[in-house]
Amino acid sequence: MTTQRLHPRVRIVWVVRAIVFAGLFTLPFVAGFYLGYLPEWAPTVAGGVLLVIGVVHALLRYRRWSYEIREDELYLDRGVITQVRTTVPLVRIQHVDSRRGPIERAVGLASCVVYTAGSRGADVRIPGLTPDGANDLRGELKRLAIRADGEDAV
Repeated sequence: MTTQRLHPRVRIVWVVRAIVFAGLFTLPFVAGFYLGYLPEWAPTVAGGVLLVIGVVHALLRYRRWSYEIREDELYLDRGVITQVRTTVPLVRIQHVDSRRGPIERAVGLASCVVYTAGSRGADVRIPGLTPDGANDLRGELKRLAIRADGEDAV
């Protein structure tokens, strides 16, 4: 299979999250302004800096995210500051879910979550898929994991 990219609308999801993050983390600056600890321009500057950093990160994150289903593994390549390459052997896949959060639903996207055998929290999430694409990926990974498990059985 060829390398797959995420749907471009995932940038909207990540930018909205950056806006919410910037808004929430600007509140302490607003409180400091009202209490007289900070100058009146501090909340605007803090919010603007956080917003710019968040939006740039979201756009770079989209450019860097890809996945590929190989013969016996799921391969993910992602990361902006730290590059993360993850290989999930198909034989380690325990179950696969499709997930749609409120922002994803609003823009018509879904995620596929792959749970693996192994350490605690050993799951991989592939965001930015269409709902049909997430269901298709879930079905394909399930089918391949069952086949790989049968080949690996003792």
